[in-house]
Amino acid sequence: MRLINDYAPPTPEDLNQLKEQLGYTGTQMADLAGVASNSQWRKYTGGESPRAMSPHILFFIAAQLSLNNNELNKILGKMREIGAKL
Repeated sequence: MRLINDYAPPTPEDLNQLKEQLGYTGTQMADLAGVASNSQWRKYTGGESPRAMSPHILFFIAAQLSLNNNELNKILGKMREIGAKL
């Protein structure tokens, strides 16, 4: 089952707007996106040739902003069941 088809990533402006709406620092946005650091986050939001955000990273962000703790814990439990160590 393919969940996402015909994906077009958010623009750097969209991502900067989300950061402002949340009132997050670059480091907090990096944590939310599951990327290594603020410098990694900035690759999506600036520079001469910003990196396009992949759908799995955006999905990770959206899930954390949309799901409650019980729902997120259910997903983490499934990840453990599949074999992940968290």
